[in-house]
Amino acid sequence: MKNRIITVQGANVTISTRDEQDYISLTDMLKAKDGDFFISDWLRNRNTVEFLGIWESIYNPDFNYGEFAIIKSQAGLNSYKLSAKEWTEKTKAIGIYSSAGRYGGTYAHKDIAFEFGMWISAEFKLYLIKEFQRLKDDEEKASSHGWNLQRTLSKVNYRIHTDAIKERLTPALLTAQQKNTVYANEAELLNVALFGVTAKQWRDNNPDQSGNMRDEATLEQLVVLSNLESINAMLIYQGVPAPERLVQLNSMAITQMRSLIGLGNIKQLGIKHGHT
Repeated sequence: MKNRIITVQGANVTISTRDEQDYISLTDMLKAKDGDFFISDWLRNRNTVEFLGIWESIYNPDFNYGEFAIIKSQAGLNSYKLSAKEWTEKTKAIGIYSSAGRYGGTYAHKDIAFEFGMWISAEFKLYLIKEFQRLKDDEEKASSHGWNLQRTLSKVNYRIHTDAIKERLTPALLTAQQKNTVYANEAELLNVALFGVTAKQWRDNNPDQSGNMRDEATLEQLVVLSNLESINAMLIYQGVPAPERLVQLNSMAITQMRSLIGLGNIKQLGIKHGHT
């Protein structure tokens, strides 16, 4: 999922997704705090460190309690300074991370970001929660709508309309080299079966795109991808080797895409080709 922006008391706050969890930009949130403050000022607070330690103990099995104990013993001292990067590296924390680039900065899991919002002001925290919930409600509505469309599509009587097939969307037959290549994981195997390339190859071919091939897929491709995931799971259960599964999945992808593209049923639903 691509980054989203919410506006909290005039500040544009970026929300990113990592490991299927929402992380909110503390760097953006800090712009709403009066005065010259840094995230490290918040991290040096003993209450902050204790809160972070409890959060990590609940959600992070790899949390380094030894380093945490050292940090906790020093928190609050005037001479003590701690950056987000140091906190993450020393304790192997997952609740906070820093990134570079266009949307760079320090991000925190929403639970932690809400706590950081209280440090800015009680009012800011309340508006942050309100705007975040509004965003999640909008996403839930969009997701529900998409699910209803997919459920309707699953009932469509697949027919081949060769005159309406768009060549650019129909998966190509695998080359001999692709058939013999062992892909690192099941996600890549499905990528090659449907899109004809690995995730890295797609990124290399589309350097200007910020997302990935699945972000840019059409609704038809996402429906076929969902079907392939189920079929692949069944083939794995049957003990079919990866090279054989790849060939079968590619054949199924071609057949299903030919059946879906151009169907009158899809047009009646008002579905447009393009980004999902």
